[in-house]
Amino acid sequence: MIVLKTKEEIELLRESNQLVGKTLGELSKYIRPGISTLQLDKIAEEFIRSNDAVPGFLNYNGFPNTLCISLNDKVVHGIPSGREILRDGDVVSVDCGTVKNGFYGDSAYTFTVGEVSDEVMKLLVTTKTSLYKGIEKALEGYRVGDIGNTIQQYCEARGYTVVRELVGHGVGRKMHEDPQVPNYGKRGQGPMLREGMVIAIEPMINMGKRNVYQENDGWTVRTRDGKPSAHFEHTVAIGKNKADILSTFDYIDERFNYN
Repeated sequence: MIVLKTKEEIELLRESNQLVGKTLGELSKYIRPGISTLQLDKIAEEFIRSNDAVPGFLNYNGFPNTLCISLNDKVVHGIPSGREILRDGDVVSVDCGTVKNGFYGDSAYTFTVGEVSDEVMKLLVTTKTSLYKGIEKALEGYRVGDIGNTIQQYCEARGYTVVRELVGHGVGRKMHEDPQVPNYGKRGQGPMLREGMVIAIEPMINMGKRNVYQENDGWTVRTRDGKPSAHFEHTVAIGKNKADILSTFDYIDERFNYN
C-alpha cells in the first residue's frame, strides 16, 4: 500500500534526510587511505546521535552497524569492519539512514579514495548523473517505470549495466515502503506517481556485467565479475512540476564534486 504524506510529514522527512546529508558530509572529511570502514561507522553513529536522531540501519532486520559501506566490487550492504582499510584508488559507497521525529532519512554516495582511474571516475559520474535523470521523472502523472527506464537507458547507452536484484523504495515512517522503484523498466508502466508520495531513487550501476551475488554474511552484495560498482541515492517527494529532493549532497560536494 502506498502511503501519501501530508506537507507537514514531508517537512519531517526533509529534516531526517537533511541529517543524512550532513552525516555523509561529515564522513567526507575522513575518507582517505588508511582509515577503516569501522572507524567511519563510529563517526557516523556519534554524529547522528549528537543531532537528536538514531541510526536508521542499526539493528534493522539484524544489520549490525550504522552504515552500509561497500568498497569497489561490493554493490551494497557491506558491513563495516576494523580490518577493512581504505586504500588509494578505492571507491567506497556509503549508504546512511536516520530516524528523527518518527520518520526515516535515506541517502547514499560513492566516494573516491585518493586518486582513481579515469575509467572508474566515468562510472561514478555516469551513475550520479543517472540519479538526477531519474529524479526528473519523479513528477505527478508519470509512472515508476519512467524513472527506471530513464536510468537504464542513460547508463546502458554508456556501456554500463544496471543491477536488477536491488531497487529503490518508498520512504516514510518505515524505511522501506511501497512502491518499489527499480532502476530499469518500461516507460508508462508501474504505479502512477502522485503528489504526496516519497521515494528513494538509488541507481546501482556496474562497470562490468549486471550479475551479483550475496556473501555468506547474509548482507554484502558483490558483482560476480569482480568489477567496480557505484551507488548514489536521494529521497525525493513527488511534485507537480518538479521533484522535491529531500536529501542533499551539498555537504559532500564541497570536497567530492564530480559531475
